[in-house]
Amino acid sequence: MLRFIVRRLLLLVPVLFGLSVLLFIWLRALPGDPARALLGEKGTAEAVARLNEQYGFNEPLLTQYVKYVGQLLQGNFGASPRTGEPVLATFIDRFPATIELALAALLFAVVVGIPLGYFAAKRAGGMLDLVAVGSSLLGVVIPVFVLAYLLKVVFAIGLPGLEFLAVLPSSGRQDVRLDATHITNLYVLDGLLTREWDAAWDAFKHLMLPALALGSIPLAAITRMTRASVLEVLGEDYVRTATAKGLAKSLITRRHVLKNAMLPVTTTIGLLTGQLLSGAVLTESVFAFNGIGSYLFEAISSLDYAVLQGFIIFIAIVYALVNLIVDLLYGVFDPRMRVQ
Repeated sequence: MLRFIVRRLLLLVPVLFGLSVLLFIWLRALPGDPARALLGEKGTAEAVARLNEQYGFNEPLLTQYVKYVGQLLQGNFGASPRTGEPVLATFIDRFPATIELALAALLFAVVVGIPLGYFAAKRAGGMLDLVAVGSSLLGVVIPVFVLAYLLKVVFAIGLPGLEFLAVLPSSGRQDVRLDATHITNLYVLDGLLTREWDAAWDAFKHLMLPALALGSIPLAAITRMTRASVLEVLGEDYVRTATAKGLAKSLITRRHVLKNAMLPVTTTIGLLTGQLLSGAVLTESVFAFNGIGSYLFEAISSLDYAVLQGFIIFIAIVYALVNLIVDLLYGVFDPRMRVQ
């Protein structure tokens, strides 16, 4: 097991190197001058030249790349020309908000999606199956930002005649009037740890609408994958044999159906976790959620190379680690994986 983990971590080195090269070339190929984008139309030629000199934008590309890689090897993601702050420090400060949002969205998708997919498969062709397939298709086709705006208008701002539904906050992570203690920057967890129940409840209410919007596509994917996987397992010989032997339904479900059906679902959840962390940009922007996504949104509009490069490398590392955990979980569901 240890050898497997070390091998996977070593494989990460050439992957990150290739990604850094492609990322560097892609960003430099984007149209527009980063110094001009940062200073705006009112930036003078002298100010543009000074910014290019300060951040090395006027140096040869190879020199810029070597400096960039040198900084990365020292754990330095550079400083944002837009804010002047170290990129890594900003990520560490804002990343808990994105983690909290992504975990809430994933929890919603898993808790609802797996039972819904399972019961849809058990009643294939019935009304519940039709509802599950139809709602999952709806979840896939509606863009996240459209759903986010709809949820915000209905449950936060209020529609004429339906104002009673507007009971949730429309933006932010917590009511600024609360004097809450923050230990981990995961606001709900902080409220529970410090027993500040009002702060935990308020943070939870702020989290509900963004999590529902962000979790809609994962919910659809997990429901469909669970349904398909359970349907396949239900037709296997060992399930029919267990049924013929008179084993209890709960035992067959737990030991033979769900355990074998969870392998592809686990893969899907692992892939979705990385996507949730990197895909919260629009959701955070709609709900003014102060996470890494909104920070990236501002960086894209101003061609902030340091932030864009740092974000993509950072997410690539997180993505690789999440998938390593998923590979290790295979052994929990399938003993053959542990032997291999």
